[in-house]
Amino acid sequence: MEEIAGGSSAILNSTEDEEDSSEILLSVLAQQGQVGLCFYDSKDSSIHYMVDTPDNHELHLLARVIQEICPQVIITSAKQERCMTRFLIQLGSNPDYKPEVVIYPYLDFGLELGKTRLLSAHLPFLSASISERDKMAYLSSCISFDSPLMLRALGALLKCLDRRRVGVELEDSSVAVPILHFNAYTLKGVVYIDRDAYSVLQIFKSELHPSVYKLHSGEKEGFSLYGILNCCSCRFGSKLLRRWFLRPTVDLAVLRRRQEVIRFFTSPRNSDFLNTLRASLRNIRNIPTLLRRMSLSHTKVTDWQSLYKTVCNAVCIRDTVCHLPQSIQLFRDISEGLGDDLQHIASLISRVVDFETSVVENRFTIKPNIDPAIDEKKRQMAGLSDFLTDVARRELAHLDASIPSCCVIYIPLIGFLLSVPRLPTMVEKEDFELEGLEFMFLSEDRLNYRSRRTKELDDLLGDLHCDIRDMETTVMTQLQNAILQRSAVLYKVLDLAAELDCLMALSKASQEYGYTSPKLITRKAISIDQGRHPLLEVCSPVFVANSFESLESQGRIKIITGPNSSGKSIYLKQVDGLSLLAATISHWLKKAPIDIPHILLATNFHSLQQLGYLPTSTMLSLLTLETAVDGDELVFLHQLKEGICQSSYAANVARLAGLPANVVQRGMEVSELYRTGRAIKRVDSVSSDEQANRYRTVVERFMSLDLEDDNLDVQRFMKEEVLPSAGQLQNT
Repeated sequence: MEEIAGGSSAILNSTEDEEDSSEILLSVLAQQGQVGLCFYDSKDSSIHYMVDTPDNHELHLLARVIQEICPQVIITSAKQERCMTRFLIQLGSNPDYKPEVVIYPYLDFGLELGKTRLLSAHLPFLSASISERDKMAYLSSCISFDSPLMLRALGALLKCLDRRRVGVELEDSSVAVPILHFNAYTLKGVVYIDRDAYSVLQIFKSELHPSVYKLHSGEKEGFSLYGILNCCSCRFGSKLLRRWFLRPTVDLAVLRRRQEVIRFFTSPRNSDFLNTLRASLRNIRNIPTLLRRMSLSHTKVTDWQSLYKTVCNAVCIRDTVCHLPQSIQLFRDISEGLGDDLQHIASLISRVVDFETSVVENRFTIKPNIDPAIDEKKRQMAGLSDFLTDVARRELAHLDASIPSCCVIYIPLIGFLLSVPRLPTMVEKEDFELEGLEFMFLSEDRLNYRSRRTKELDDLLGDLHCDIRDMETTVMTQLQNAILQRSAVLYKVLDLAAELDCLMALSKASQEYGYTSPKLITRKAISIDQGRHPLLEVCSPVFVANSFESLESQGRIKIITGPNSSGKSIYLKQVDGLSLLAATISHWLKKAPIDIPHILLATNFHSLQQLGYLPTSTMLSLLTLETAVDGDELVFLHQLKEGICQSSYAANVARLAGLPANVVQRGMEVSELYRTGRAIKRVDSVSSDEQANRYRTVVERFMSLDLEDDNLDVQRFMKEEVLPSAGQLQNT
């Protein structure tokens, strides 16, 4: 049974004819900072999917998707995180756009259920006789199976399509909703990069963490572009930088906003500002978690410490940035955005919370002069020790002479008690009875009683400790509410501090590695002067820089050839098959010049141009990495030039790699036989029969070994029987 929430479907583009209108159904899941979604467009019966992508606590990414596609129906799970619930409430309060929200049980978003529904979907472009295995293989090439949230959302989307019979409402019930296309969805202004490209380009590289105590993924960032650029001071900066890498923007305004900050901090004269701000950023804590605990009244003393430290350092960041050029947009946003509300929160916490006492008592306590009633009860508590000593002295005068001493103690929730030492004669419970006293309990050889005087103290002073605790809890609740009312500025702290942290990290990397700021243009042209590979130059003692130029009207597609190890992969990181390669290049060359992207392609297929597989075009340029041959020695110059490589120099590369000379020689012989079409015959050594006998002897010795024999000396057997034979085999 589906539960429907929200208003009726919004009718978009109402001026269009009814037959031209389309319905878009969006299915989405948000969990642990990730969003997975897909949507169905009835206009062309297509499913669009977005791989699982990081999003912030306010789901800005999801908001952008909804803004772009304007779905009439949003499908999500009944079991959701608070951020998703809050997002849907805000969406429902928009008077101009009210999509229908369909809530399905969490079970409908199961991963295996999603795959099963996908296999059962009506895909007219596939043969009806196709096997389930082949169907799954085909689908895995159309849609990313590495995104579990998206696949789970897809399962719920397919259920909704079948229930509503989208596009086939008037057809017979046996006619299923068709799916004609699968398309990867990318936000406008964002570059789509698939997982393979991220891996090949080493933008990210996960490695197993060496610590066996890692309980979660057990992975850490390896040697990657993100790894060397991530000099962020706080965890939220690192997360935002990763998000920038996962969703590269082409918005020039955004890029220029970032560039102006990076240029400012790259200047050595601004290093003091950079160091001051980085020191403050290290103390920015997990604001969403702190605020969530406040909303649930689950705050601990450490939470108050973290929040106060965060707010104080945020004020410090604002005050520092106020002295920086306000012509820079980010600096202006920080100066104006972190205003009076932030200062008010810092002042409230500083004035109310007694951190020193809170740490000692491990609970929230307030400073003096905040609440007169609490101050009075604390004064009573402070003078209680001397007062109880005086009461105990008077109580002792009325006790049996055999009792040498007594004291009056206060226990929270129990009250005041008279405590006396247990005498040797007090063995059984009956012996604990004292005239005029009510026995309560025995504790560490002391007997605890209620007396008339202690009862009077209970009535007079009450449960001071609990009263103080309850009253301070009330003050804490009021303080929490005051902070939560101004929580918007704290979320702004997180966003602005993370952005500042990312840009200062990139500035630091720019200084360390000597990077330069690119000039951004709107034309379809790329020009790089003496470009360097950011990873190879870090680990290589000698690195050769190369330039790159791809203009609007010529040389848009570049084919780079060269021997193995000459530097092709470093120049672009890409390898293809000959037929697929030729077909792909020809496809792009047939396009209009304005539609051809900038393509860099490295290949070992030197015959690509020699065999005439490619058409002649000004959009095609052939490049190679220069080498020199000195006798049998191949020298890599790693310098790019025009032309095409005529040989792979496989034998020379093999020698450089350290292969034995006889193996290299045999490889050259086989290559020549293959090239000339002659038969390739196996070459056996003269001693092959003798070697076989030796192999057999070693095996027989192992087989005859009695592992159950207690007198067997395995080490001696290996040393005297096996190792000498192995040495003989190796020598032959």
